[in-house]
Amino acid sequence: MPTITCVEDLRRLHRRRVPRMFYDYADSGAWEEITYRDNERRFRDIRLRQRVAVDIEHRSLAARMLGEPVAMPVALAPCGMTGMQHPDGEIHAALAAERFGVPFTLSTMSICSIEDVAAHTSRPFWFQLYVMRDREFVARLIDRARDAGCSALVLTLDLQIMGQRHKDIRNGLSTPPRITPATVLDFARRPRWCLGMLGTRRRAFGNVVGHARGAENMKSLGEWSASQLDPTLCWDDVEWIRDRWGGKLVLKGIMEPEDARRAAAVGADAIIVSNHGGRQLDGAPASIDALPAIVDAVGGSLEIWLDGGIRSGQDVLKALAYGATGTMIGRAYLYGLGALGGPGVTRCLELIANELDLTMAFCGIRDVNDVDARVLWSP
Repeated sequence: MPTITCVEDLRRLHRRRVPRMFYDYADSGAWEEITYRDNERRFRDIRLRQRVAVDIEHRSLAARMLGEPVAMPVALAPCGMTGMQHPDGEIHAALAAERFGVPFTLSTMSICSIEDVAAHTSRPFWFQLYVMRDREFVARLIDRARDAGCSALVLTLDLQIMGQRHKDIRNGLSTPPRITPATVLDFARRPRWCLGMLGTRRRAFGNVVGHARGAENMKSLGEWSASQLDPTLCWDDVEWIRDRWGGKLVLKGIMEPEDARRAAAVGADAIIVSNHGGRQLDGAPASIDALPAIVDAVGGSLEIWLDGGIRSGQDVLKALAYGATGTMIGRAYLYGLGALGGPGVTRCLELIANELDLTMAFCGIRDVNDVDARVLWSP
């Protein structure tokens, strides 16, 4: 077993163990990947103030997200096709999050269904919703999430159309993957992944196939998917979804203060400052750069979480210092899942918690809830 000291170690192992099309799906952005790379790079540009001779014993990472206690202010973000990074991936990730004490968010486009994940976990998880043209299907998804005991609905607003991701096109990404000489050769180099996938029945989009009209089987899924993203999505739809759901509502994809104000006005409990991991509009600012103006606009009226580019506990602390009340990780935990399965997700969370704890100590902070702009250094 290789020594894992940081999330980057998990990424390298993930790349070796998962077929290229699925690794690239996780680790890529739109067009030239400028925004994707900026999400990470901009965190590295932020400097911290080191303090000394401060009592830093008895530190605490405990916080709250949506009013619920969490082991640290980090949640697992919704990620499509997680079950293709590792067999039954959503179940393994949800269990790792539950045991660690942080929230897990299941994607609409997951391989394991809402019911699958609910059957294998003992605590409520969150469900992420994409709005499709078939509003009856959307309504049923909301009802299924409620029936499964999901404690929050995370509505993604920035996927009305699909951003162009060059790597996915070149790789011929599909689920299940099309069998070609290139994919056969690639899979043959990852026997661990192949054996695992042969041992599970979950290889399709579990929330969609057999549930949506026109997606009764894998043959019809591709055509259904291409026709269902809804460019007409508007704030009236958000209100309809809010009323249909009736529970905690989180809006994801907020990058502008004007949209943050609309989210607060519509009654969202939290917003996620996110550019979809750089997978939609290439050339959009890094999430961390968009955060301060949004905090100025709506801070105090709802929870504000930061998603995009977080690869360490230091990044979490920097997001909190910029005004976020919580954070989400996507690629970081996918690296762990692809590398080592459920234990890899746990290892990712352990790394982030340890880095957050140590960085707080060096900055003279004992309680993560006390992190603010005072930890930031400026020339």
